[in-house]
Amino acid sequence: MSKSIFISGAAFFVAIIIMFGSWYTIDQTERGVITRNGAISGTAEPGLHFKIPIIDSVNKISMQTSKIHAVMESYSRDQQPASITVSVTYHVNSDSVEEVYSEFQNVDNLIDRTLSPRINQATKTVFGKFSASESIQERGKLNKEVLDAIISESTELVTIESVQIENIDFSDTYEKSVEARMLAEVGVQKAKQEWEQEKIKADITVTQAEASAKAVKLAGDAEAYAIQKKGEALRTSPELVPLTAAQRWNGVLPTTMIPDTGVPMINLDKK
Repeated sequence: MSKSIFISGAAFFVAIIIMFGSWYTIDQTERGVITRNGAISGTAEPGLHFKIPIIDSVNKISMQTSKIHAVMESYSRDQQPASITVSVTYHVNSDSVEEVYSEFQNVDNLIDRTLSPRINQATKTVFGKFSASESIQERGKLNKEVLDAIISESTELVTIESVQIENIDFSDTYEKSVEARMLAEVGVQKAKQEWEQEKIKADITVTQAEASAKAVKLAGDAEAYAIQKKGEALRTSPELVPLTAAQRWNGVLPTTMIPDTGVPMINLDKK
């Protein structure tokens, strides 16, 4: 009785194993590598699949976009030491899952053995072509060249989506020298602006002085011309003098007169 119960229990257990071990699912963000007795027998796309229990195994490889951060020490073209932080976004190519599994077993090993060392080497090589100041002022160009270099050096098993240089940390001594240089440049620019403002003021003063001198000259010329014309009029018209005096007389006779002189403005002809 106990023996039959044992056999029934064992059969039931085997049936459970067969039932639950004969099917599997692959997520949309994964691909499966099927091995039979340890040897690769094929790959599996997303969905529900069946396999031979115990004999077949399913190894899932992620196709999701992932990001790794790499920190490295390097030198610029002008021998300034720097710590560089680079982030790389990538994904495994879906048609490379068999090779990824056969050579590396999983994505982490793939990254550690191939992609990370190439990221470090490519970044250092490109960074060494830039001076310290250029790496700061031309960050976009540096980032683009690092991206191109990493793609060129990368394994064909993955696709590099983007590369971002997140930080370049120079030594404290260099950063202080850069700060001092920037302050000096600001001072030079300020002095230049002040000089230009003073020059503008000086130009305005010169222009005003020239305009005043020109006005004085024009007034002098006008006055000289008027005197000249008045002289010509007096020479050609002697009667203009008494006429002008009469026009300017206020009609009041003087209270004191010099003997033997005539009354102003009155000319009495003696017959």
